[in-house]
Amino acid sequence: MAVYTDVADEELAAFIELYDVGRLLSFKGIAEGVENSNFLVHTEKANFILTLYEKRVNKDDLPFFLNLMQHLAASGLSCPTPVVMKSGATLGELAGRPAAMVTFLEGMWVKRPKPLHCAGLGAGLAALHVAGSDFTMTRQNALSVSGWRPLLDQCAGRADEVKPGLQATIQTALSKLEADWPKDLPSGVIHADLFPDNVFFLGEELSGLIDFYFACTDSFAYDIAICLNAWCFEADHSFNVTKARALLDAYQKVRPLTDAETTALPLLARGASMRFLLSRLYDWLNVPPGALVTPKDPMEYLKKLQFHEDAKTVAAYGLDL
Repeated sequence: MAVYTDVADEELAAFIELYDVGRLLSFKGIAEGVENSNFLVHTEKANFILTLYEKRVNKDDLPFFLNLMQHLAASGLSCPTPVVMKSGATLGELAGRPAAMVTFLEGMWVKRPKPLHCAGLGAGLAALHVAGSDFTMTRQNALSVSGWRPLLDQCAGRADEVKPGLQATIQTALSKLEADWPKDLPSGVIHADLFPDNVFFLGEELSGLIDFYFACTDSFAYDIAICLNAWCFEADHSFNVTKARALLDAYQKVRPLTDAETTALPLLARGASMRFLLSRLYDWLNVPPGALVTPKDPMEYLKKLQFHEDAKTVAAYGLDL
């Protein structure tokens, strides 16, 4: 979450009147993340999250995101639900941007996850995959293997500005991933961005998942690989196999992995680290002027990529061979 577009008080008040939620009482920007402009909105009836979708988000994808959240919530998954306007629509326009409002989810994200939090995540991720199994809409993952080289090209050969030799390192790793990327793994709706700040807890219990604006149709195991990268490395970039085992064991209690998925996991983890290395590299080199957001360090994911390149089997992630 972040704030890229300023909204005037009068504009927002008029937008809120399109909903049956009472008068606007207050609002404030949420200065985290890198994609859209987000505000916490307090009305006479409740709190909500208002999102303005920035230019990087394809407006044609918004019905997928909003309908998915409605579907998952109806299936029993704890996640934000789009608020329906008086007109019956869930998508409007504010400050020249497509905009939608969703219900406020109680809970806090954990800055230093413990194994028990990783277990909660694993169970929640599997529940998402199961709940989305009968969702009929599809969306291609533009940030899977076919999208990584175009993303590198958008960095215009500037990777060495971040670290000398980084361009060549990425090129070599990317060529290997393109050659070896697995096909025909079990697939369906994935979150594709389930970092700790998108997972809420109340105490030690998972209270819900948020921010579905990278959700797409792809292999379930790739979603797991993203979570291994996001949750199971320590501040010194060492991999915590206890956390990984807790995540994977809890996931499999809800949705067991196939042999093909477990075999592919080290390669998928490499791919997930490449995806975030490239997106962070692009953001690092292209911060919009005046944006109230701090770009995240791409070098964190270079270190993770190097770990996964050394992980030859799933034993490195706590799974028995």
